[in-house]
Amino acid sequence: MSRISALLARETALAWGRGGGPLVSVGFYAGVATLLPLAIGPEAQRLAAIAPGAAWVALALASLLSLDRLFERDFEDGALDLLTLSSTPLELTCAIKCLSQWLATGAPLALAAPIAAIGLGAPPALAPLIFACALVGGLAFAFTGGIGAALSLGARRGGLLTAVIVLPLFVPPVIFGGGALDAFASGLGWTAGFALLCAYAAAAVALGPLAMAAACRNALA
Repeated sequence: MSRISALLARETALAWGRGGGPLVSVGFYAGVATLLPLAIGPEAQRLAAIAPGAAWVALALASLLSLDRLFERDFEDGALDLLTLSSTPLELTCAIKCLSQWLATGAPLALAAPIAAIGLGAPPALAPLIFACALVGGLAFAFTGGIGAALSLGARRGGLLTAVIVLPLFVPPVIFGGGALDAFASGLGWTAGFALLCAYAAAAVALGPLAMAAACRNALA
């Protein structure tokens, strides 16, 4: 087994078991979808109008739950020092960590997103696009969230600091994904919004590991 595949297996196992793995995020997501009708009323027309957007915002918030431990555990036990000194570039290690986070949390949330949206009253025809947007958006959330997790290394109340850093970075994918879903539901062109979402995710994948590696080196200095 190569170093990269071994590292991916290690990080995926840690991400799956870190703080309950995907169960906490999916449970939070299901809780939001359940409580929303109780808060705004059971009127089907009103729920159907806000279902895609509400499901998308809940997806962004659920993605925050396990970010604070993305680098913190390795930082505390010294594993991050070893990863930094290994022959594998730290930027690649950070990318693998975020990819594992997406596999363990983002992908299960993407599977839950269409179910929650349809449960809130969204048309079933919207389900494939909801899944695609959630899958791509989850990738953007994982890599931008990794930047916040790396910048908050060693800080007191790092989880709060991570949320403060990350939430502004979550705004563009929420806008692009929500816009694509709203346009599709209205019978308008939705490809521009989805293309912008994919472009943002690609930029996060390309540039995020560079920022994470620099933040990790600064924390270890």
